[in-house]
Amino acid sequence: MKRLVGYITSAYPDKEFTIDLVLAMKEKGVDSIELGIPFSDPVADGPVIEEANVRALQKGFTFADTLAITKAIASHIDTLWMGYFNPFYHRGMQRSIQEAKELGVSGFIIPDLPYEEALEYKPLFDEQGLALIDFVAPTDTPERIAKILKDARKFIYLVAYAGITGASKQEKLDHIVEQIRQVTNTPIYLGFGVDEKTAKEKAKNVDGVIVGSAFIKILLDEDLTRSQKIAKIAKISENIKEQINS
Repeated sequence: MKRLVGYITSAYPDKEFTIDLVLAMKEKGVDSIELGIPFSDPVADGPVIEEANVRALQKGFTFADTLAITKAIASHIDTLWMGYFNPFYHRGMQRSIQEAKELGVSGFIIPDLPYEEALEYKPLFDEQGLALIDFVAPTDTPERIAKILKDARKFIYLVAYAGITGASKQEKLDHIVEQIRQVTNTPIYLGFGVDEKTAKEKAKNVDGVIVGSAFIKILLDEDLTRSQKIAKIAKISENIKEQINS
């Protein structure tokens, strides 16, 4: 059974909505949640997720919101914190990792933390039994892939193309998948550009997909009520889960 990971921006429009949304997504087949921590400069994300970040910050988002949401959902669904390095660094990496462990988080996704810099913090994650998810891009050489993935845990985030989230680019990834398989048995999840139209094709040869912008577009739609947003995102989750396993 191929896995579906869903990204949701924390606390937009508020904590209670996020909790209700995540639990609805879980009921429709989402296996893991990337709980996005809003940041003013989300360099790996496209305009859709960037807009959600901005709106959450304008509404007064604080890290305490992520803690409250995590406390409510982590016992129900596998939960990862997805955030940029700056908020974790200023809060304190050791403190952030300890809080995550206590709340039941299984790992962190930090897209702007290069592998070489991440090595400094890997022991902190290992001590708490948490994963720091490794990224592989289509531009990585076989030598770099082997280096990055020698201690990979939980899953590998395979970036579908060079660029930002939410785009519609396509690249041939079979050779990258083969190179990854040669060095690790860790599952491969593909992210960037995955939606209802592309999920089936993008799921080929990998173990799961990561969906973000397709959900956040609905989150930002002010013509929908709160309940309509939840219902629509849950339905898309269900459709994608069916497609990647058909």
